[in-house]
Amino acid sequence: MWAIARTELKKNIQDKGLWFWTFILPIVFMIAFVAIFSGDENTSYKEVVTQIIPGYTIMFAFYIMISMVIVFIKDRDKGMVARIASTPLPVRDYFIGKWIPFMLIVLIQIAVLFTFGVVVYDLPLGDPAALILLSIMLAFIVSGWGMALSVLVKTENMGIAFTQVIALGGAMLGGLWLPVEFMPGFMQTISKAMPQYWAIEGYKEIILQNGTAGDILFNAFILFGAGLAGCVIAFMAYPRFLRSARS
Repeated sequence: MWAIARTELKKNIQDKGLWFWTFILPIVFMIAFVAIFSGDENTSYKEVVTQIIPGYTIMFAFYIMISMVIVFIKDRDKGMVARIASTPLPVRDYFIGKWIPFMLIVLIQIAVLFTFGVVVYDLPLGDPAALILLSIMLAFIVSGWGMALSVLVKTENMGIAFTQVIALGGAMLGGLWLPVEFMPGFMQTISKAMPQYWAIEGYKEIILQNGTAGDILFNAFILFGAGLAGCVIAFMAYPRFLRSARS
């Protein structure tokens, strides 16, 4: 398990494309949209920063799913999955070994983007314990869903397409681009079915309302439950994934 995790982490560190999607592009989007919306007289600068920094952090966290899909598909097509299946290594350890590096990368991504917000835009962070709890749950859901998607799709292109739908659709409906209260009533109802909604509302509670870990416990629970569902789906779909692996 740990050998798989170390190998995967080393490969990801060397992947320049991953660093672009994880750090450079989100920062470019943050700079652009803060500049655009900070001139709005009806919205305070603090509200703009609090909406955009966490919002784009959440949206781009979901893009780790593309990297996960690529890794799993390559392992399947190169025969790695079949070789591992022929060893005593449990399926659980294989998944955990693959999952740990991506979980760490998302946590680093969140830390870097929030640090950028603090340094450049004086973003208040609020209660550290609450912020860490919510960030761990965010990393858990995106990596859990990434594992599920990785064993369900047949090709990398399918995985990329589904990730775009989840990331962009969730951003639009979950209130990452626009505060939910500005949406029509029916969209506000739909947004509550999106994990992105619970993530952004949790961050707002911490940053704007000085919320504690107890105040965002329900948000964290929703994210954990959704992430756990992704893990369960990944385990259930693994036998089918294994049958499609090249020997």
